[in-house]
Amino acid sequence: MKLTNGVEQAICILVLLATQEKQIPVATDVISKKLEVSPSYLKKIMRKLVVRGIIKSVPGSKGGVTLAKDPAAITMLDIVEAMEGEMKMFPDNGLIEKVFSDRDNAGRGQEIIRNVFQGADQQLIEYFSSITGEDLLKQGFGDMETPHLNWNELTEDEEKSGETK
Repeated sequence: MKLTNGVEQAICILVLLATQEKQIPVATDVISKKLEVSPSYLKKIMRKLVVRGIIKSVPGSKGGVTLAKDPAAITMLDIVEAMEGEMKMFPDNGLIEKVFSDRDNAGRGQEIIRNVFQGADQQLIEYFSSITGEDLLKQGFGDMETPHLNWNELTEDEEKSGETK
């Protein structure tokens, strides 16, 4: 199983917003530039995160996006499922029963395979549920307090100095 780039991008958005100065939304064009993705593509990612309750949109000229809840309340499962949908590896189209329909054990074989993958799904769900955004921040910054920056101003400063692509 390979996750899409959207998962990594969503994690970056989580960290950007978690390190943003409180009460100041990050402009979506800033995030688009940082991730090096088009505004239309970013809009699709943002929509998935808003629907899942991970971020919220702030309208207006000084608007943008902020976290909808504390990073401690956002799990990696929230991020993965926001971007990929329900955690389900096996497509389960009933193919075993179709191919082996003339055999007595086809239904039992289908159930065995279904159970194997449901068990794997459950292990992934438990693992991703056990890791929060706060855990990532603590691991990333160690003993240092999580910095609070204004990504809007930093991006403007980088553009003025010619540091962005």
